[in-house]
Amino acid sequence: MSVEQVASPRSVEDAVRGLWRALSDRDWDGVRAHVSDDCIYLDVPVGPTAAAKGGEDIVKRLKIGLAPLASYENFDGLLLADGPHVMYEHHEEWHWETGESAVLRFVSVHRVEERDGRLVVTLWKDYWDMGALANHAPPTWLADFANADTSWIYDATGEV
Repeated sequence: MSVEQVASPRSVEDAVRGLWRALSDRDWDGVRAHVSDDCIYLDVPVGPTAAAKGGEDIVKRLKIGLAPLASYENFDGLLLADGPHVMYEHHEEWHWETGESAVLRFVSVHRVEERDGRLVVTLWKDYWDMGALANHAPPTWLADFANADTSWIYDATGEV
């Protein structure tokens, strides 16, 4: 899906909901279309030295955890907006081919700006409990993650 094929969000809330719908569908082109070229994505439990920047690298980062899953779904929750800032409380369900599953509760913080006439996410920070994932994931999960392509790593120290 190209940027032109994604309906332009009418509000910051629409932009964030559109991003999460695309992610829940594992529509990687849709995810890219909802973030700016300079968007920073940060898993807060991992820290700013392992952030990703820009649509291509954000998708590389997300695929490490989500692409191998048998199923993945995001479930909507409370969404609050204050100007360009959006906080989104939600949860994800992860299911692996080997039978393990996890429910991950999130608060995600986004900044949404207009770029080239479209509202896009320019900052995305996920707050979640890494133990909730590590305690339910297959035993090889962390090793698989450690052996993944890390070309996406961006040090966002001082930027987030």
